[in-house]
Amino acid sequence: MKASSTLSFIKHLINAILNSYGMLFFSKNKVFAILVLLVSFITPFAAVSGLVAVTIALITAEGIGFNKAQTEDGLLTYSVVLFGLGFGTNFEFGAAFTVLLVVGAILTLFLSTALNAILNKRGLPALSLAFIISTGLIIIASKSFDGIGLTQRHVYWYNESYAIGGTTLVNLISSIEEWKLSEYVSGFFRSMSAILFQVNIASGIILSIGLIIYSRIAFILMVYGYAVALLFSYTMGGFQMGYINYYNMGTNFMLVAVALGGFYIIPSIRSFLWVFILVPIAFLLVASIGSLMFKIGVPVFSLPFCLTVILFLFMLRLRKIENKLNLTPIQYYSPEENLYRFINGKERLLNTFYHHMQLPFLGEWVVSQGYDGSITHKGDWSKALDFVILDNEMKTFRLPGNLPEHFYCYNKPVLCPADGIVEEIIDHIEDNEIGGNNTQQNWGNTIIIKHWDGLYSKLSHLKKNSFKTIKGAYVKKGEILALCGNSGRSPEPHLHYQIQSTPYIGSKTMTYPFGYYVTRDGNDYGIANFSVPEEGCFISNIQTNNQLQQAFNFQPGFLLKVTAPEFKAEEWEVFTTAFNETYLYCKQYDAYAYFINNGTAFYFTNYFGNRKCLLFHFYQAAYKIILSSEKQLTATDTFSLNSFSINPYKWLQDMVAPFYIFIKLKYESSVEMDSSNLGNSSIQINTNQEQAFFWTKRKKMHSNMLIKDAQIQAFSFQLKNKKIQATCTI
Repeated sequence: MKASSTLSFIKHLINAILNSYGMLFFSKNKVFAILVLLVSFITPFAAVSGLVAVTIALITAEGIGFNKAQTEDGLLTYSVVLFGLGFGTNFEFGAAFTVLLVVGAILTLFLSTALNAILNKRGLPALSLAFIISTGLIIIASKSFDGIGLTQRHVYWYNESYAIGGTTLVNLISSIEEWKLSEYVSGFFRSMSAILFQVNIASGIILSIGLIIYSRIAFILMVYGYAVALLFSYTMGGFQMGYINYYNMGTNFMLVAVALGGFYIIPSIRSFLWVFILVPIAFLLVASIGSLMFKIGVPVFSLPFCLTVILFLFMLRLRKIENKLNLTPIQYYSPEENLYRFINGKERLLNTFYHHMQLPFLGEWVVSQGYDGSITHKGDWSKALDFVILDNEMKTFRLPGNLPEHFYCYNKPVLCPADGIVEEIIDHIEDNEIGGNNTQQNWGNTIIIKHWDGLYSKLSHLKKNSFKTIKGAYVKKGEILALCGNSGRSPEPHLHYQIQSTPYIGSKTMTYPFGYYVTRDGNDYGIANFSVPEEGCFISNIQTNNQLQQAFNFQPGFLLKVTAPEFKAEEWEVFTTAFNETYLYCKQYDAYAYFINNGTAFYFTNYFGNRKCLLFHFYQAAYKIILSSEKQLTATDTFSLNSFSINPYKWLQDMVAPFYIFIKLKYESSVEMDSSNLGNSSIQINTNQEQAFFWTKRKKMHSNMLIKDAQIQAFSFQLKNKKIQATCTI
């Protein structure tokens, strides 16, 4: 058991160390992190100091009682890496050095933990503040210690390179240093290496190649931040007092561009435009704060970077109105991943942002007056909908049409749009004669339902004495509340519906969508999700199929065994996170497929792990399924661009993604009921993938699923032009 625990801790230690190095460039990519670690060894003494410091910090955190989740992501310890690298670069080795390295590493950990706890509560990052404070304190304190002193090692770094690679490594680095590059190009590479406290072209080139492989957007932002800093410097009159040195270029200007251009903010034209302003702000902070700190003998380090990023993010979090400069909602530690999942999730994840409201009626109705309608939906009451029923001749009544009973919607059931508590009922107003109007009791008979704090629905113009519930009662979605009438300001029967933030009869309206519903245009049916129907739109609720609902009702603990030719047998088990996110987990391949089932639709939201397993192919096949077998409805969606395999076109898309998306991978699914065997009906779900590249389209994959006895029996997919049939058993 002890050996197992030791092995587990060593694995955790390695992951935490790599994440600490990767986070110097806002990355959790292990390959890139290894590259950063190896590049740091071009100056081996500083590299060893950094590695020792972060190892000491992680062992200390373990000893204090931090769990693995608190330290494995590297957020608490990448400041420790910076401390170790900086300390090893600038101070002479000796007994005092060793003691201060240990003490400084632990101090940096303490500071990082405290600063993260304080700032994270406000949605802000601590960045490298812990490194700046601890290093500054040790520099000031070292002036009182005779056993520690500054070194010139960083000036003669070739000697260190020789120590690890001999003449071959020194000659290689020297030859690269002698390349005839322009001042700007060589300056960029040196600035890149300065993030690791180096100033050489070779390190910068290696880091740049690694960065391009890890993130094309991050590399472009590095170049962009470098160019903006140069432009600002020249505009201000050129180089002065060393503020344009390589260290400031890398850690203050270029990293500001990456942090605010594509990491903490979703990359876009607007984020790039803001970088054009924010880099000069960081430049001004370097010049001003640098002058003050110079007087006490402490470098400015990356303090301007930290202040610029934290201040701008703090300002954005105080906004009352969201615009198209979007903060990253979920951090995937890759600008591309952040962007593509954000674009893909704007519609797909609305289920998590909105209460799932259904249409408040049975059958098909039409929107007779929509938002900002020309008759009564104006001003504070503009975000409301009126519904009626039309016949084939587009009339709301049968002849002669002079009584409320002649109108198709009159006396029809009015349904509860979502679970809630009845807040108010008005039930004493008589129906109007056709053509009449009761402007004194404008809303007529009305019910108001509280669904959530600040979320109320109101249904008006109902029939007197038709209510099936009482004030204070709990009502469920789809439950009959009353009957449609003609009371209040209603010249003919119709149903008025609105969402409001307060529980009063005359409350202002607010924009709020319905969850899922069917639209009809002639004989063509479509699916709308989390949208507001427009005036003149024919709409109805989606009638779900019990077999489909049960088949995709994956509850925690559910286990599905899946086998297919040429694949290893897999077991998928359902788990739930602390945030109530539900996912299928494949232990054999350590793969996760996150999903949502809202009763009307089943769809996947994220996939992490091996893409050569059956779970990934099921994720693609069942990407979005409407749990209905009526009207041959077709569900459409779009895969996130991170689903694409790496190729030159994908890399080109990554580079221009903040400005234009030219590749799309579209998905559609349809449900087909097979009732040839009475009492033993089965359901086929057919899905297709289509890749759109500029104006061209190409079919990527077809798959289907068999649902029988309320279970997923099998699914098939294409793999290299070969059809694979997978069998599922519970």
